[in-house]
Amino acid sequence: MTGPASDHFNGKRFFNPGDREGRGWGDLLRWKLTSRPVPWPERIDLTPRPPPAAPRSGLAATWIGQSTFLLQSPQGNFLTDPIYSRRASPLPWLGPARAIPPGIPFELLPRIDTVLLSHDHFDHCDLPTLRRLRRAFSPVVIAPLGHADLLKNADAAASVVELDWWQSHRLPGGAEVELVPARHWCRRSPGGDNLRLWGGFVLRAGERTVYFAGDSGYDEELFPEIRRRRGEPDLALIPIGAYEPRWFMKEAHMDPGEAVGVHRLVGARLSVAMHWGTFQLTDEGRDDPPRRLQEVLNEVGIPPGQFQVVAPGDSVLV
Repeated sequence: MTGPASDHFNGKRFFNPGDREGRGWGDLLRWKLTSRPVPWPERIDLTPRPPPAAPRSGLAATWIGQSTFLLQSPQGNFLTDPIYSRRASPLPWLGPARAIPPGIPFELLPRIDTVLLSHDHFDHCDLPTLRRLRRAFSPVVIAPLGHADLLKNADAAASVVELDWWQSHRLPGGAEVELVPARHWCRRSPGGDNLRLWGGFVLRAGERTVYFAGDSGYDEELFPEIRRRRGEPDLALIPIGAYEPRWFMKEAHMDPGEAVGVHRLVGARLSVAMHWGTFQLTDEGRDDPPRRLQEVLNEVGIPPGQFQVVAPGDSVLV
């Protein structure tokens, strides 16, 4: 896309404010040539289960897997970064495969009113899943700038609302969604670097506020700014996985210690871990992120109940 320049857009491509540089193809090749990934289980069994009953007040958050949450509220039902495909890949026969099935089968989903889409990477923007959602529910898709053409050309959304950082949109049910900054990047094909924006979301549904971090590296200034502008969330959904090796992943993915830092910086009353244990994208073992998270919580004296790790299909009520 083209348009007026800003502090995160040069007129043609988006970028992270500040002096940090993203990783290029040479860095990717170096990682792949030196990578020693910890083996994951090929398949973990999971008993399918329906979602919880719709809450009469407050909000229920159910982790489906990766960065996909079902958020149920009297103001509507939301899905974040939905992926139900077998692989996080443009190809159905190649690429990272699911280690564990979705926590709620697609056929048991309640009506989905709104999809919150953080960015265009394949483990977050899964076009086959979005097409299934369009056929089943025709939800509104709220996404960062530059995603409408991708979604509509793929017949993956009937209605797309694009937002820039700090822009908001009010939905018919009364909920309000705001796109907030994240430190990340976008690419779905060679040469397509940062043609679309990325971000997290702040969802206000009734008296509850949810912060969905999307994918992000750690930033000591960004997360306090979200808190200053939008207040302390009742619930924060924070990534804890896909962080090794640190020299390559640090700019785009936080590790569990940094995730605890984000929990504190945004002032979340409750945080739930995401972006781990579903697809093997990086070198750490499947169970390393939650184990390290619990170690850090113990080290800094935060009760584990304030930053929870749940299994796919498990829910929290706020």
